[in-house]
Amino acid sequence: MKTVISTAEAPTAVGPYSQAIVAGPFVFCSGQIPLAPTTGSLIAGDISSQTKRVLENLAAVLRAHGLGMENVVKTTVFMTDLANFGEMNTVYANFFPSDPPARSTIQVAALPKGANVEIEAIAIKPF
Repeated sequence: MKTVISTAEAPTAVGPYSQAIVAGPFVFCSGQIPLAPTTGSLIAGDISSQTKRVLENLAAVLRAHGLGMENVVKTTVFMTDLANFGEMNTVYANFFPSDPPARSTIQVAALPKGANVEIEAIAIKPF
């Protein structure tokens, strides 16, 4: 059995997918790009600004199910230019100050709407 998570505090899906799915104790968050929740528009700014928006969007999706970033056990970061890894990593570290999740970071040719970063996450509900 699965449950769909949807919140207006994060951008609506730009395709046929859910913001997140709960399956058992796990919450699978779809990749978030740096869209403003209210307008659905890509935010202007550098990789740091975009990463912050992405992680704020992920936090909003988790909040909609009563969870926080401390419940995240795995992320995958997609970037269009790994030369920006350091700046992304600095912002990312602020959202996971202790016991950060496992992570993969991958350079990709392009992301939806011209974004420079996308992050997906898997969280676990406390027992």
